[in-house]
Amino acid sequence: MQQKRELGTSGIAITPLMLGGNVFGFTADEATSFAVLDAYVDLGGNSVDTADVYSAWAPGHEGGESERVLGKWFAQGGGRRESIVLGTKVGMWPKRLGLSRENIIAACDDSLRRLQTDVIDLYQLHRDDEATAPEVFMGALEDLVRAGKVRAVGLSNFKPERMLAARAEGARRGVRVETLQPEYSLMSREIEQDLLPLCVRENVSLITYFALASGYLSGKYRSEADKAKSVRGGRMDKYMAGKGPAVLAALDEVSARRDATPAQVALAWIMAKPGIAAPIASATSVAQVRELMGSLALALSAEELAALDGASA
Repeated sequence: MQQKRELGTSGIAITPLMLGGNVFGFTADEATSFAVLDAYVDLGGNSVDTADVYSAWAPGHEGGESERVLGKWFAQGGGRRESIVLGTKVGMWPKRLGLSRENIIAACDDSLRRLQTDVIDLYQLHRDDEATAPEVFMGALEDLVRAGKVRAVGLSNFKPERMLAARAEGARRGVRVETLQPEYSLMSREIEQDLLPLCVRENVSLITYFALASGYLSGKYRSEADKAKSVRGGRMDKYMAGKGPAVLAALDEVSARRDATPAQVALAWIMAKPGIAAPIASATSVAQVRELMGSLALALSAEELAALDGASA
């Protein structure tokens, strides 16, 4: 099992695999979500990522479903809340859109109620709202930290210049931006150009989403027919048409040599990169949790990393 990694300089440390909460109350019902969470903690995991908007996109859903499921799981007791570094996000839910001061403060209170907790460990701005100045949203986050409702703050989907502006304003207020959450995987390496080196330099920890490229890197989508396996199948065309087959071939080769699954190798590749606190991965069964957590025991060699880098360049 890999050592925990600190989020920036916050003193908060997480297992290098964060459990994605986007499926809770959506493709994983309440009972399944509880089983997934219990298994994740039992296997040594200690951090969950959710957002107020999860799963407003689903027919019949309004948003807040994931946070409510987590809140009910915490309410079972048994040390569950204490066992988790809890991350949630604000800014993308149509009901609570944008990063105005009023919206951030009200959204945090709403999230705390749904989550049945009195503190959020990592409160993240889900995406930039370029109409709002950093003074405004960092001021709101400062107040939440000072009120004891939030322990650490992070950003998601921010461009480098806006991240730096938020960091500068946070430094002025004594509230450090500790994390950044961008997309990153073997199929999407754009952040290596500027964001990743910037975060390494600034000691901002990266928590990355779409780590398995919507499931493509699990290896289950290899043909046109495979696209029918999941609601996400329609997203696979862009991967199948590009470097995807070469990446899967490289994953297969490393997987066979290491007696691991392609998903485990794809996650281990992210974990080996500089600046990474954890990739986020979601599970809708206990078996999937076990597979994902297996990536923590996999330390890829320089040769294996180079082969994957080459195939995915």
